[in-house]
Amino acid sequence: MDKEFEYKFIKPHKSLDDFVESFWLLKNHTDNSKDIVILPDGRIDLFFSQSATEPFHITLSGLETRPDQATLAAKSVMFVISFKLLATEYIIQGTISDLLDNANYLPSDFWGFSADDLKDFDLFCQKATQKIQSLLPKETDNRKQKLFDLIYSSNGEMTVKELSENVFWSSRQINRYFNQRFGISLKAYCSILRFRASFGHIKAGKLSPQQSFADQSHFIKEVRKLSGVSPKELKRNQNDRFIQFSTLPSK
Repeated sequence: MDKEFEYKFIKPHKSLDDFVESFWLLKNHTDNSKDIVILPDGRIDLFFSQSATEPFHITLSGLETRPDQATLAAKSVMFVISFKLLATEYIIQGTISDLLDNANYLPSDFWGFSADDLKDFDLFCQKATQKIQSLLPKETDNRKQKLFDLIYSSNGEMTVKELSENVFWSSRQINRYFNQRFGISLKAYCSILRFRASFGHIKAGKLSPQQSFADQSHFIKEVRKLSGVSPKELKRNQNDRFIQFSTLPSK
């Protein structure tokens, strides 16, 4: 992203570690829209946005399993809360299987936010933190918490069998949970996290697999599936067209 676009990133308060990955903003300061391709990164995003042509609105985006053609509108600003999957059960309090590769508009006063909250990112983060802290459960399912800890810490490189054995939860039950709540299998979700970890390597010019892909052919196949292009073209990233929000450099 060049100086015409602004990106900032803030890690959540430690009390939110199990549920929130980050708070971040993206602004287009120019009078021109920019066509982009958003790549899957395994997060659930709550967007608070407005632009020169769109009034303030709030959307909840589910998991992405394919590259998404989008437009970053002129004079646009978005403040975003990126959730980990466990948040759907305890913070968002609902399944998101119907939001796979999709998003829903939420009420414009959701959680008490308004257009005025887009004026100061630090204050937005403070307000969002307080709201989420008020929703924190007294206790969580230890089995699920351990499962997600292992998934994230390994960047999706542990097999379903390994995860099942570590959390004492059958593979069938885990996959049923994933499909019913998120609309995707555990194996498919781990593939997204491996791709996310690989994106940084590809940007650095490492076009051979650095993660646990079976071989070069498998690596290329997975990159094409999730980005629509080969690792070589993704590395080139002409005009900064491909964006993975979780790997944008903060300024």
